[in-house]
Amino acid sequence: MANSPQSTATLGPLPSKPVPSPLPDPRHRSAPWLRPTIRIRLTLLYGGMFLMAGVVLLTIIFFFAADTLKEGTPDFRVFGSNLRVSNVNCPILPASGSVDEINTAISTCIQDQRTLALGQFFNRSLLALLGLTIVAFAFGYAMAGRVLSPLGRITRTAQRVAGSDLHRRIELGGPDDELKELADTFDEMLDRLDRAFESQRRFVSNASHELRTPLAINRTLLEVQLADPQASPEVQQLGKTLLATNERSEQLVEGLLLLARSENKIVDKRPVDLSEVASQAVDQTREEAQAKGVQLRGVRQQVFVQGNGVLLERIALNLVQNAVRYNVPEGGWVEVATEPQPGCAVLVVSNTGPVVPAYEVENLFEPFRRLRTERTGSDKGVGLGLSIVRSVVRAHDGTITAEPREGGGLDMRVVLPHAP
Repeated sequence: MANSPQSTATLGPLPSKPVPSPLPDPRHRSAPWLRPTIRIRLTLLYGGMFLMAGVVLLTIIFFFAADTLKEGTPDFRVFGSNLRVSNVNCPILPASGSVDEINTAISTCIQDQRTLALGQFFNRSLLALLGLTIVAFAFGYAMAGRVLSPLGRITRTAQRVAGSDLHRRIELGGPDDELKELADTFDEMLDRLDRAFESQRRFVSNASHELRTPLAINRTLLEVQLADPQASPEVQQLGKTLLATNERSEQLVEGLLLLARSENKIVDKRPVDLSEVASQAVDQTREEAQAKGVQLRGVRQQVFVQGNGVLLERIALNLVQNAVRYNVPEGGWVEVATEPQPGCAVLVVSNTGPVVPAYEVENLFEPFRRLRTERTGSDKGVGLGLSIVRSVVRAHDGTITAEPREGGGLDMRVVLPHAP
């Protein structure tokens, strides 16, 4: 299988058929507090160290206090007979009694008072430690956020750059530390990338203009020559051959230009009905399919995606044209279907055709590559169809896969983010 002139190289996928699933946006996490971010880890580290130090300090102070109470508490002894005692804070101390009874009660009372004092000291110290730990965690979280704020700025700039905004820069101020060095290095890299992409855009624009002009002149001269009624049959045949070659060159130039442009992200996205795009591609290919005896079929459910309508139509048209042109000589069919999936929209183009080895499928997405053919050499296309399709799909944050069918042909599957 191969690419069509303006269409794709061949319907080619990844070795396995993935289940379509919503394409997650790394900038929008469902539970950010559950992510092991550097800020959370630093907070846990600082707070944990403070808690451990507080526990050790509390234990040492507790033993010191217990030893102080033990050493500093006087040991009372009562001597005499018929003693009367005034009971103040010791319930077990009798108002009167023998010397041994009173001495035993005093010792027990002193021990109880010492135990009560240590318990109150421990409880209050523990409450103070817990309060300070909470303050330490909050302070550590705030300080970690302040220290790591340059990393957040770098990340946001990188995300904007990933959206094809190469003119963004971090321009981080502050002390000349490791984070500023990282930001400056990133800015230098963006400068080089911006210059490289701008140079590429200018080259593509200039080259396409320079190539289009002589091709348009050649086409005009050939058409004028073919319109001459006095031209001999040999000249007429030669003119038709040259005109077909010239048309193929024009298609190649247009394909290269579209391939270069589609490598970038699509910034101006609008809701597009994928089923309508697929139906238009089927209508444009219907005449060619009828001429080749290929049946077009499939159920296309309405589903909207965010993107550029013209480029999305190019995806569907290239895939359908490929499926028609690289089909079986008789009794072939092409099935074009669209369906909504959770969080995404799916376009499936299946066809009958030659048997495609699984190990050659990925090569079909490379420019100028065809099944068992290294370079272009067929009148069916210029070898850019699937390369263009994959570039446009990637520019829409989607994926494209292909899987060989039993008996020949391919199942092409395009998954695009659902329109919000």
